[in-house]
Amino acid sequence: MTVTGLLDLWLPILLSAVFVFILSSIIHMAPLWHRGDYPGVPNQDAVMDAVRPFGIAPGDYMIPRAANMKEYKTPEFEQKLNKGPLLIVTVLRRDAFNMGRSLTLWFIYLVVVSIFAAYIAGRALPPGANYLDVFRFAGATAFIAYSVALWQMSIWYHRGWGMTIKSTIDGLLYGLVTAGVFGWLWPH
Repeated sequence: MTVTGLLDLWLPILLSAVFVFILSSIIHMAPLWHRGDYPGVPNQDAVMDAVRPFGIAPGDYMIPRAANMKEYKTPEFEQKLNKGPLLIVTVLRRDAFNMGRSLTLWFIYLVVVSIFAAYIAGRALPPGANYLDVFRFAGATAFIAYSVALWQMSIWYHRGWGMTIKSTIDGLLYGLVTAGVFGWLWPH
C-alpha cells in the first residue's frame, strides 16, 4: 500500500494548526465557557500574604505529602490528612502570564499534534484517499492528543470533572477542525 509522506502534508499540518489556534482563541475569549474554571480562594490577599514568606519555588506540590509509604501509614500523617486541607498546588513564575510566550508554545503544540495526525493518517491512507477516511484518521488522532490525556488529571489528582469535560469538548472541536482541514487538503 502506498503511504502519504509528511512532506506532502505540510499544508494541512500548518493550516490545521492556524485554524485550531484561531478557534481556541475564540473559545477562551468567550465570556461564559471557561470563565469559572479557576475560582479565587476566599480572602485571597490573606492567603497570598500567608504563603509568600515561604518563598516556594515554581513547581507542583502536594500538601500534606508523606516522604515515603512508611510515613504515609503513620497515625501522625493520617491526622494531617483528616485535619486538612488537602491541596495540590502549582506555583507559577512571576512572568507566567506572558501571553507571547504562552501563545508561541501553544502554536508549537498545535503543529506537533497536527504532525502526529499527519503521520498516522499518512501511514494508513494513500494519496487520493476519500475525504471521510482522512477525516476519521486525522480527527481521531487529534482528538486523542487534545483531550484524552486530560482525563487522568481528574482520575488521579481530583481536578474538577467539569473543567475536564469542557476541555474534552474543546479537544473534540479542535479534532474536528483538524480532520476537516486534512480531508480538504489531502493530496490527490
